[in-house]
Amino acid sequence: MKTALDPRHQHRITRMQQLFSFSFDDKNPPEAITPILKNMDALDALIQKAAPEWPLPKIAKIDLAILRLAVWELAYEGKEPPKVIIDEAVELAKSYGNEHSAKFINGALGTVFKYIGERKP
Repeated sequence: MKTALDPRHQHRITRMQQLFSFSFDDKNPPEAITPILKNMDALDALIQKAAPEWPLPKIAKIDLAILRLAVWELAYEGKEPPKVIIDEAVELAKSYGNEHSAKFINGALGTVFKYIGERKP
């Protein structure tokens, strides 16, 4: 069972915070988020496809950071089961986002997961 002290959870929090900071100052990004940044266009395209009624500039920066991290984990990293990745993203949204963030992120990631599943052979 996941706890607040779980190193994987702490690592996600750190990367989410780094992605959030990067949205304000895109100079010298931390090495931990470099793989995510290299795939930013593809990640953003998946997010936009999953939430077409929300253009990226309209999504709260913290929600976008959580989404980018989770979509990267779902589409590229694949170390954890999709349910774990989505659950962790929802928990981050509950802790750091607004009252609507968790529901929005859960719906968007559910759609991304379906889309990724359709693309895989």
